Amino acid sequence: MEDTCILAIESSCDDTSASVLCGDKVLSNVIASQAVHQRYGGVVPELASRAHLQNIVPVVSEAIAKAGIRKTDLSAIAFTRGPGLMGSLLVGTSFAKSLAMGLGIPLIEVNHMQAHILAHFIDEGQRKPSFPFLAMTISGGHTQIVKVNSYFSMEVLGETLDDAVGEAFDKTAKILGLPYPGGPLIDKYAREGNAKAFTFNKPNIEGLNFSFSGLKTGILYFIQKQTAINPNFVQENLADICASVQQTIVDILMKKVLKAVKQTGIKEVAIGGGVSANSGIRAALTALGEKCGWHTYIPKFEYCTDNAAMIGIVGYYKYKEEQFTDVQTVADPRLSFSAK
Repeated sequence: MEDTCILAIESSCDDTSASVLCGDKVLSNVIASQAVHQRYGGVVPELASRAHLQNIVPVVSEAIAKAGIRKTDLSAIAFTRGPGLMGSLLVGTSFAKSLAMGLGIPLIEVNHMQAHILAHFIDEGQRKPSFPFLAMTISGGHTQIVKVNSYFSMEVLGETLDDAVGEAFDKTAKILGLPYPGGPLIDKYAREGNAKAFTFNKPNIEGLNFSFSGLKTGILYFIQKQTAINPNFVQENLADICASVQQTIVDILMKKVLKAVKQTGIKEVAIGGGVSANSGIRAALTALGEKCGWHTYIPKFEYCTDNAAMIGIVGYYKYKEEQFTDVQTVADPRLSFSAK
């Protein structure tokens, strides 16, 4: 199986990505981001799908060239079927089906959220999680704690009841007047601020579920109240506000992870998804793991945000099990987390 070459395509949101994996090793991982959304303060679905149409051919061509292979060397094509934006998914799905048909090779559908979890199994000489392990997937659209029993057996133990953690970061950034995407900017300014400068209420949600809508509203009211008193409040206190907001979110996430570990007895903990690139969350999870005696797995930055390499690693394991799909399959923006 080590000579198995998988071409993977990811187009669930606003990044067009293609990757080639030989076995579980990445030969190339090309990502084309879309700057067009910055002027609108968020992803515009129609513009995203149009940009995917422009990017997908050159991105796939570059991925194959960087891998040093020919199209005829490919064993299969893996693609993101969902969840995500319908228009964006359609571009990647249609391209993958057409290329697989043209080359006469198998087609493999991949669940985007499972790919974030299995990204930890891309072989770069690092220690990999042992089954079963707990995975916290945190992104702009998802916040979940998942029990991972095997590559294709995963159980959602808790998830957000409303907004995802990534949205909380981005909406907070918008309230503060920071450009999109704002999450990384909050992380940047937080490093210079006092995390105890301001206090925000934390939701008390039962079990392992999350909620961030109330926090967003609380931050909005706080900023409105303070700027009514001092119009320059945000500019004068930006670093402290960012640090305080980030610490509040970190505390919410760590409390749930700790609860999940105690409930399950599992001491293998991994994170994934775009928000797992946040330095505060990475540091807090590592420190908590050292304190409580569990192994912590944190992906490389390039495998945190949406990328095709994580799609490819799922494709590799599905190829080994001959879990192929046919060209009748369709994109599913609300694809269930349950694995086939």
